Amino acid sequence: MLWVLVAALSIHVLAAVFWAGTTFAVARTGGSGAARLFGPQMASAVVAVLTGGYLWSRTHAGAAGRAEHVLGIAAGCALIALAIQGLIGGRSLSALRRHVIDETVATPRIAIAYRAAAGLLAVAAVGMAAARYV
Repeated sequence: MLWVLVAALSIHVLAAVFWAGTTFAVARTGGSGAARLFGPQMASAVVAVLTGGYLWSRTHAGAAGRAEHVLGIAAGCALIALAIQGLIGGRSLSALRRHVIDETVATPRIAIAYRAAAGLLAVAAVGMAAARYV
């Protein structure tokens, strides 16, 4: 059964690294490239959340200590980042594709969504890395 945990952890880390890394890059470029990366980002975010939930259920069931509190905050930040990126960024990209709004309106919205998500994902990454040592 240990191999299942190792596989889930590996998938979780790879999906989260892709999601966070591309989010940081799009945030840094002011929203450029968001349309091309949005689908793969949302897919990797869902994989990261699902595997994270599985890992939590297998390794942190029972009484909650400091590590679980830190992980809970980190997971909450990741979920909020997913919601911001998916709702604000996704709606703006969809409206842009349908020509409801133009690039001058959509790009700042996308940039703000990605920058907020990047900040939250940075907090999540630090929290998940540090949780074991608190």
